[in-house]
Amino acid sequence: MAGTAGPGRLSLEEVRRFPNGGVRAGPALYWDVLGLYRETLTGIRDAGAVDGIGIDSWAVDYGLLDASGALLGNPVHHRDARTDGVPEKVAASISARELYDVTGLQQLRFNTLYQLVSEPDRLAAAHTMLLIPDLLNYWLTGEIGAERTNASTTQLYDVRARTWAFSLASRVGIPPRLLPPLRDPGTVVGPARELSGVPVIAVGSHDTASAVVAVPASPGSNFAYISCGTWSLAGLELPEPELGDAALAANFTNEGGVDGTIRFLRNVMGLWVLSETLRTWSRTDLPDLLAAAASAPALAAVVDIDAPAFLPPGDMPARIAAACRATGQRPPSRPAEVVRCIVDSLALAHRRTLRTAAEVSGRTFDVVHIVGGGARNELLCQLTADACGVPVLAGPVEAAALGNVLVQARALGDDLPDLPSMRALVRETQTLKRYEPSGRADWAAAESRLG
Repeated sequence: MAGTAGPGRLSLEEVRRFPNGGVRAGPALYWDVLGLYRETLTGIRDAGAVDGIGIDSWAVDYGLLDASGALLGNPVHHRDARTDGVPEKVAASISARELYDVTGLQQLRFNTLYQLVSEPDRLAAAHTMLLIPDLLNYWLTGEIGAERTNASTTQLYDVRARTWAFSLASRVGIPPRLLPPLRDPGTVVGPARELSGVPVIAVGSHDTASAVVAVPASPGSNFAYISCGTWSLAGLELPEPELGDAALAANFTNEGGVDGTIRFLRNVMGLWVLSETLRTWSRTDLPDLLAAAASAPALAAVVDIDAPAFLPPGDMPARIAAACRATGQRPPSRPAEVVRCIVDSLALAHRRTLRTAAEVSGRTFDVVHIVGGGARNELLCQLTADACGVPVLAGPVEAAALGNVLVQARALGDDLPDLPSMRALVRETQTLKRYEPSGRADWAAAESRLG
């Protein structure tokens, strides 16, 4: 994406689009990171003259470098099964309470900590660990470092001290040497050596951190947000981490945001389940399916979309049917019914997650901002408004790219001193759609079916 930012101006142009996904090779699931780097270089060159380059991506996955800076194999995909049972192994040496007190992170079996513990042989040969955006930045500039918002997703970051938790890493068998120097969003990493020396800027390199920058919240508003795509990252923006027993019991995460904020959220399985369903059916007609689903009976069947069964790739319709039978519900049969079950269940998960975030943090919200690709899904936006009982403001769709551009623009000298000024520019320049709650369905009764 090529972005332009300035007084009264904030726009994006899609320069290049290319596929990305897991590559199964033998028993393992990898990322084709060299292909991603090749496409990144091509895309930047296609954009023409630019003032800066910023890279954001998904969290937790990484590449390992040896002492010479060479990559030790393709990064493994977080949906790979290698971390099965690893959290239980780690729990034998460090309690969940102590781990949470340091890192404030949601317990997910694919957290970077668990991935690293799962491969002790490669760790012995490794000198540095770089998360995906940091790895691409390294190849562009030759500079090694870790941007804080993404580092905070690893379960190896001290969320209060804002440093690596070196002692914790050592206790679980992760060599502290793997953890590179930290850098803040807005730091100039260095010149892109193959791209005429254009400055590479550390943005909120976890895509959710960039997306939250572009949440068009008004000053003083009590808002919740959902960065909705393959995952739904649903939560609140806090000034300090929330590390109490209630947050631990609710399995909420405290991830770093731009300008020292805390993204107090929980990972919800998101539109991954819907995309895998379409892949299982070999269908691409999502708009037609969503239109048919909108006419299907509401809340006829719901599932716990965060159940572990829905994490790996596979036959989602079969898993949905099994989950319905396990809770005494009639499984959906027609494609429109399956899609309606998925979207109803995702809206229900949004309701549960945001309600819990408010209860645990002692805060309230009177509007939900949905940003990211899910903002295009009108059925999901309306059902989320219905389920949460407050209006939903949908958009911008390309929130992560816009947040990336805004942090770059500030680093390059634009007058965007803080998050409110960035968000004001988003409100001024982007199209949003408002959904009012209808109150026609019994969401509490539907939630009770899940136990």
